[in-house]
Amino acid sequence: MPYVLRSLLGKGATTGLLVLIFMAITSTVSSSLIAVSSIISFDFYRTYFNPRATDRQTLKVSHLGVIFHGAFMAGFSLMLNYIGANATWTTYFRPIVACPAIFPLMLTILWSGQTKAAAILSPILGLLCGLTTWLSLSWYWSGAITITTTMDQLPSLYACIVSFFSPLLFSVVISYMRPERFDWRVFLKIDLIEDKSPAGSTLPSSTASSIAVGEIINADTIDTEKKQPHLTTVPAVPAGQDPAIAHHNNQADLDNVVHPFSPQTIALIHKWLKIATVFLVTNILVTIILWPLPLYRDWIFTKSFFSGWVTVAIIWLFAAFGVVVVFPVYDGRHAITKTVRGMLKELKRS
Repeated sequence: MPYVLRSLLGKGATTGLLVLIFMAITSTVSSSLIAVSSIISFDFYRTYFNPRATDRQTLKVSHLGVIFHGAFMAGFSLMLNYIGANATWTTYFRPIVACPAIFPLMLTILWSGQTKAAAILSPILGLLCGLTTWLSLSWYWSGAITITTTMDQLPSLYACIVSFFSPLLFSVVISYMRPERFDWRVFLKIDLIEDKSPAGSTLPSSTASSIAVGEIINADTIDTEKKQPHLTTVPAVPAGQDPAIAHHNNQADLDNVVHPFSPQTIALIHKWLKIATVFLVTNILVTIILWPLPLYRDWIFTKSFFSGWVTVAIIWLFAAFGVVVVFPVYDGRHAITKTVRGMLKELKRS
C-alpha cells in the first residue's frame, strides 16, 4: 500500500498512511485495554478473589491489568513477527478466534432459554471446530501445515464460517438438553464501580455503588420512588446454607427488585431491539453471505464490475468518514467549544 500511494499521490500520501495506521492501532488498543482491564478487575478480581474489594482496590487492579495487557500484546506481536506471521496471516486468523463468541453473547442478552453451560461451552466448541477446519483444509489442499499454507484464502474462509455459525447450533442444542430459564432481574444486581472512596477507605464497593446510585436520582423519580420499593441488592449465599433455601430466598429478594425504567422507556427499548435485530440479520446476509461468498470462484473481474466495485468502496469510505469523523465533531461541538474556551482562559491566566 505505501508504494502504491507514493506512485499515485506522491510522498505526502505515505505520511497520511502512517497517520491512518497510527490512529487505527491506537483506537483498537484503547478499546482492547478498556475491555481487558474491566474483565480482570471486575469479572475476575471482585468475583473470585476479593468480593468485598473497595473501589480504590478495584481500580488499582484495573490499572495493573492495563499494564499487563499492554506488555502481553507487545510481546505477542514481536513473537508473531519473529515466526513470520505477517498482517495477512493475523487478518485471516483473528476472525477464527473472535467469531465463536458472537452468537452466544447475543443469545446471552436476547434469549432467556440459553443456559450457563451453553454460554460457556458453545464458544469453545465453535473455536475448536473452526481451528480444525482451518488446519485440516490447509493440509488437504497444500499438503502441509505452515505459516504460508494457513494464509490461503479458502481454508480461512471456511474456518471463519464454521467458527461463526457453529456456536449458534451448539448453544441451542446444549440449552435444550437441560432447559433452564434465566431471570432477567438478576442484571439489576450489578454494582457500579466509582472512584468515590477515600484513599484509606475500606468501604465495600457495593455500598459505595449504592451511594453513587443515590446521588444520580433526580427529582423526576421521587414520585415513582414513593409508589415503588427501592432497588435492592440480592445478598450472597451464606456459607453452609442449604442451596434450596438460598435459591428460595434469592427468588424472594428478586421479587422485591424494581427496575428504574418507566413503561415508556421499556417500550422504546423493545422498539430499538427489533430495529437492531433486523439490522443485524440484514448486515450478516449482505456483508458476510450475499456480497463476498459468490466472488470466491474462478472468475476474473470485468472492467465494468471492477469500476462498480471501486465506486461502491469509495462511497462506503466517505460514508464511514462522515459517521466516524464528521458527525462526532458536530455532535460534540458544544463540548469542544467549552473545552477550547476553558483552555484559552487558563492560558491567559498563566
